Amino acid sequence: MLKIMTLNTESVKNAVPEFLKFMKFHYEEQFKKIVIPEMKKEYHIDNDFRVPSITKVVVNIGIGRLAASSKNNTELIKRVSDALATITGQKPSTRLAKKSIASFKTREGMPIGLKVTLRGKRMEDFIYKFVNLTIPRIRDFWGIPLKNIDETGNLNYGIKECNVFPETASIQNIPSFGLEVTFVTNTKNREQSIKLYRLLNFPLWQKNQ
Repeated sequence: MLKIMTLNTESVKNAVPEFLKFMKFHYEEQFKKIVIPEMKKEYHIDNDFRVPSITKVVVNIGIGRLAASSKNNTELIKRVSDALATITGQKPSTRLAKKSIASFKTREGMPIGLKVTLRGKRMEDFIYKFVNLTIPRIRDFWGIPLKNIDETGNLNYGIKECNVFPETASIQNIPSFGLEVTFVTNTKNREQSIKLYRLLNFPLWQKNQ
């Protein structure tokens, strides 16, 4: 029995540093202490301001089907909009259909989406929350595939259920909806962007894709 307890204790000791590494710093501190030195060294960048960074985060929700299937779509859109505002800390803008499409049951001028663009402190807070709180709550999560990073270095990730965000626990009668998050960088170099995401502790798949 003593041997089993010793083995379990040792396993916990080995696991703790990995967990702490994942939760290391807030975005700004992580960027200054880890990203800048590593990127400058690996890519021979001579100026801190030339180091690639995330410039904005765009969160999109498609509400066309929700609105079309609801009798009171105005109230539904408001509830989804309020939920997105709670998640991101910023009021979303409404995207309207530019033309009517019968097969999708959409009419010109009909609300079909909600969009939030985060910059500065709100962006940094969202990134930290996304990496450390939201992703660990996603069921059967195995990592973000590298194919989700396009040739210009932007990372796109779709979330099927909004309830993985901790803030939704305080929302009454929240509608079920998915959303897409896009992280936009100021570099067009995909390799450097992948390195940036890794240094910011984004859980990318290790396998090359």
